[in-house]
Amino acid sequence: MLEFLLAKLAPQGRNSIKSMLAHGQIAVDDRIEKQYNHPLRPGQTVTVSKTRSSASAPLVGLRILHEDDAVIVVHKDAGLLSIATAQETELTAYRQLTAHVRQADPKARIFVLHRLDRETSGVMMFAKSEQIQKKMQDNWKDVVTERKYVALVEGLVKKASGTISSWLKETSTLKMYSSPVANDGQHAITHYKVLRASRNYSLVELELETGRKNQIRVHMQDIGHPIASDKKYGAKTKPFSRLGLHARVLAFEHPTTGKPMRFETDIPKPFLSQFKEEAR
Repeated sequence: MLEFLLAKLAPQGRNSIKSMLAHGQIAVDDRIEKQYNHPLRPGQTVTVSKTRSSASAPLVGLRILHEDDAVIVVHKDAGLLSIATAQETELTAYRQLTAHVRQADPKARIFVLHRLDRETSGVMMFAKSEQIQKKMQDNWKDVVTERKYVALVEGLVKKASGTISSWLKETSTLKMYSSPVANDGQHAITHYKVLRASRNYSLVELELETGRKNQIRVHMQDIGHPIASDKKYGAKTKPFSRLGLHARVLAFEHPTTGKPMRFETDIPKPFLSQFKEEAR
């Protein structure tokens, strides 16, 4: 079975095809077959489904956008941890995706490439081997070609676009402190553009030149427009229970094929609902 599928589904690799088998996407003569070594006989019909069998364990707060032998790209909902800390044992994106890949191979693992805060939604990716993780992290600035966020921030941002530059350092209370002059912190640069605005809120597109912890949240506070519902960094309003931050676009060069990959998700409806028709 496996050799037949490798030939017919090229350039899909072994792990991807095993994943399809595990998720009930392959049928032989209208019967779902999950064994990669299932013998095929001449005259049998093999069907490949684009959708996964409902028998697969459902992902909670997580949707797979792309999966191959090297990476998994997902959309994470607000409220789901990317990865647990030492004190936390609850459901995370990392834990669910580990279980997902182990349906095809019990020894399979995934590896963290970057993170999103719990209350931030949007696109993120994981590596499927330690070698891919190292290759991508060591060349992150060259490999990741586009990384854009949208944020709902408090107040009317009057300047249509701009760049925020500061040095970020973590305090003993685990909060990031921003300094406009160089110190022993990490240099952080954020570019922003206003998409929509009203008296109470602005919808801002943000592009990261660097990727520091809480960078966008701190920089929005720096210019006097904290992210909606972000009490930690100065927000005075709470239009919804989540953070008003969404990782909308992630583009990168595929680590094994070199092919350009780009994933874009919709702006969350709760962000858009804050604006009336007269908003510019």
